[in-house]
Amino acid sequence: MNILMNASWMQAGLQRVRRLTDFLPAVFFVAGFVWDALTIGRNVAALDLWIFAGYLLCAALILYLIGRPIAIVNSERKLVSVLKRHYTPRLPYFLLQFLFGSLFSALFILYFKSSSHWLAWIMSLFLAMLLVANEFLESEYKRFTLSWSMFGLCAMLLFNFALPFILGSIHPVWFYLSTLLGASLAFWLYKKTPNHLGSIKPVAVIAAFLMIAYAVDMIPPVPLVKRDVVVAFELEKANGQYRLTQQASPWWMVWRNTSNHLAMVTGQRVYCFSSIFAPPGLEAKLYHRWQYYNKKQGWVTQSRIGFDLSGGRYAGFRGYTYKNNLAEGDWRVSVETENEKTITVHKFTVQYVETAPQRVVLLY
Repeated sequence: MNILMNASWMQAGLQRVRRLTDFLPAVFFVAGFVWDALTIGRNVAALDLWIFAGYLLCAALILYLIGRPIAIVNSERKLVSVLKRHYTPRLPYFLLQFLFGSLFSALFILYFKSSSHWLAWIMSLFLAMLLVANEFLESEYKRFTLSWSMFGLCAMLLFNFALPFILGSIHPVWFYLSTLLGASLAFWLYKKTPNHLGSIKPVAVIAAFLMIAYAVDMIPPVPLVKRDVVVAFELEKANGQYRLTQQASPWWMVWRNTSNHLAMVTGQRVYCFSSIFAPPGLEAKLYHRWQYYNKKQGWVTQSRIGFDLSGGRYAGFRGYTYKNNLAEGDWRVSVETENEKTITVHKFTVQYVETAPQRVVLLY
C-alpha cells in the first residue's frame, strides 16, 4: 500500500512539474528581455560577445548530439525509458528555444537602438517577429531544417558584431566576410552531424538576404551604436563636457526638456551634436549629411561634413558639425560612415521668429 501511495504521489508531482514547465518559456522570455534591455543596447561589450558565443556553442553542441544515433545497453534501457516518458525528449528543443531566444533578444535591442530610418526599422521588425515567434516554436525545432536555419542566422548576426569588434574596423568587407563565416560554421557543423537531419540549404538563402540587406542600408554598420543626436544653437566644450544651448520644449511636453522645432532669429547658427559608441581600438570617419526637404525634389543634400571617430569611450564618441542660414522648413541630419552606411537620422524643423524663445542648457 505504501509503495502504491508513494508511486501515486510521485506521479502527481511529476505532472505538476510538467505543468510548471509549460510556463517556463514565457517566464524566460520576459525575464531575459528585461535583463537585456537593462544591461546591453547602450554599447557592445566584449563580455556580451563572449556570452553570446557561449550560447551559440551550446546550441551547436545540442544540434550535434540530437543528430547522433544513440546506442542504449540493456542496463540503461529502463532508466532512459522513464526519463523519456516524463521530460527528456522535450529538453534539447526547449534549450534550443531558450538559446535562440536569448540571442534574438540581445540582437533586437542592439539593432533597434541603431535604427532611425525606415529600412533599418524593417530589419528590427524582422528580428522582433523572430523573437516573438521563437516562443511558439519549441516543438517545431524537431524539424531540423528550422533548427539549422535559426542556428545559421544567429551565427551570422553574431559574427557581424564580433569580427569588426575584434579587428577595430567597420569596412564593408568585414560584414560580408563575417556573414560567410557564420554560414560556413553552420554548413561545417551540419556535415559533422552523423544523421544529416533536415536541410542546410536555407542557411545559404539567409546569407544572401543579409548581404543584400546590408548593401541597401537595411542593416546599421554594427558594432556602432547610437547614443545621442541633438541640434543646438550654441556649443561650448569645457572640462571634458559639451555645453549645448537647445530649444526648450513647450510647457505641456512634461516628458522632455528640449524640442526639435527650432524657433530661430536671422543669422543664427545650428549645430548637430552626435554621440556614437564604438568598441576600443576602432578608428573610423563619420559624416553628418545635412538635408533639406523640397516638395518637388524630396530630401536634397546641402552638405556632407566629416569628423574622425575614436572608439572606447563608454558614453560614446562625441562629434559635431554646424551650418549657417538654414532655410525654413523640414531638415534632417544623417550620421553616416565613410561608405554611406546610415547609423541614425535626426529630424527637426526650422522657423524664423523676431525674438528668440526660451532656451535650455544641457551637458553631454
